[in-house]
Parts: sequence; structure tokens; C-alpha cells
Amino acid sequence: MQISETAAIVTGGASGLGGATAQALAKNGARVFALDLPASIENAPSVEGVSYVPADVTEPEQVQAAVDTAAAADVPLRIVVNCAGIGPSARILSRKGPHDLALFRKVVEVNLIGTFNVLTLAAAAIAKNDPDPTGQRGVVINTASIAGYEGQIGQAAYSASKSGVIGLNLTAARDLASSGIRVMTIAPGLVDTPMLATVGDEFRATLAESVTFPKRLAKADEFANLALSIITHDYLNGEVIRMDGALRMGPR
Repeated sequence: MQISETAAIVTGGASGLGGATAQALAKNGARVFALDLPASIENAPSVEGVSYVPADVTEPEQVQAAVDTAAAADVPLRIVVNCAGIGPSARILSRKGPHDLALFRKVVEVNLIGTFNVLTLAAAAIAKNDPDPTGQRGVVINTASIAGYEGQIGQAAYSASKSGVIGLNLTAARDLASSGIRVMTIAPGLVDTPMLATVGDEFRATLAESVTFPKRLAKADEFANLALSIITHDYLNGEVIRMDGALRMGPR
């Protein structure tokens, strides 16, 4: 499926993986609607072809309004990349006591339910498109994590939420096949994003050394390039791609 002359929704689009993906799509001719929280949008760079839309992915009304805006563009909405997510750390049992249930619920709500919310509402709009010359109406790319396979200590909520995204992938691809919509998921490993910006250089070097090869943190641009490859590769559907340098996470 071609990227140019299409509209695209990217959640978490003000920075990190979403920011890199939004910019890459715009450079390739898409009209991008980058959804993010207002506070994040305030610090987002001005990029030609990218319109920032304030929206909380867990709020159906806000997402529906954003989808309606993207669908009303002068080019068809065919691309969705879900990057919005949070990753607080807490052990199930710690010196502070049991894991806070509200925190667990919040992580699942943003990472899994938010992804499903955007997927569902955007798919309803995409399904109204005329098919392109290949018979497709669109493609949705979700973001999981290798923590969805090998969660570390303190990642109970994050791992559970990302495992849910992984589990959603094939069923979503099967459900949406009749509408001509592909669904794929990327499971990144250690990526150099704002989430790691506050980590010291020594710890970053330790993280990089844990990667099998290449021994470095991944770049957000590499995630974006993979997303673009998935969009243009019509036979990729219903699969989760690990982008992790062959890293298999240990318990810590």
C-alpha cells in the first residue's frame, strides 16, 4: 500500500516512537494526524505535514473526534500507528506493600484498552474507504514490547498490558480481513526514547551491552522505518515483529 496521498493517525505522536513515525510518514507524503496529550503537544516540534490533535486514547469521544478529523481530510485515512503508552515500574510485593491496583489498571487502560479503542474506531472509518488497487483499505500497526514475552521484575502491569496487545494482533487481523484492513504489531526492545532520557550514561551502556547484536540501544527512527516497511509490504499481516537485536530479557 502506498503512503503518499493518504491520511495517517499516529498516537503518542508528539515524541519518541510516535514522533519519529509521524515525521517519517509526513516525509513520505502522508498527511499525519498526531494524537497526544495536550502537555506533550506543547513541546512537540513543528513538522510540515503533521497536525497535532489533543486526545486521550482511553477516551472514546476524544478518539472519535480525532478519527473524524482525519477521515475528513482530502485524502483517504488508510494508516494507523498506535504508539501511545506508559511504563511505570512496581513490584507485585515490595516494602511499600502490594502493587497498587489503580496503577495496574491505569497501565492496562492506556497500553491495551487505549490501543483497542483507537484500532476499533479508526477501523470503522477506514472500512468506508474504496479499496486501493491492491484491494486494501488500510493498515493498523500496534506497539507491544519484548516485555510482553519476557517481563522483568517490576514490570507486572507493563508486561500484562503488552502481552494483551500481542494477543490482540492475530484476532484483529482476522476480524478486519473482510474489510481489507491489515493489522501488524511491532515489539521493540531497548529504544533510545524520552523514557530513557533520564537514565545515566553508565546504566545506558549496561543496557546496550545486554543486547546480543548490535550492542547499542535502538533508535526511534529504526522503529519508524520498520513501520513504513510494514505499510508498503502488502503481504505482512497478523504478525508480531520483534525489533530487539536478538535481546532476550533476563529477570532484572
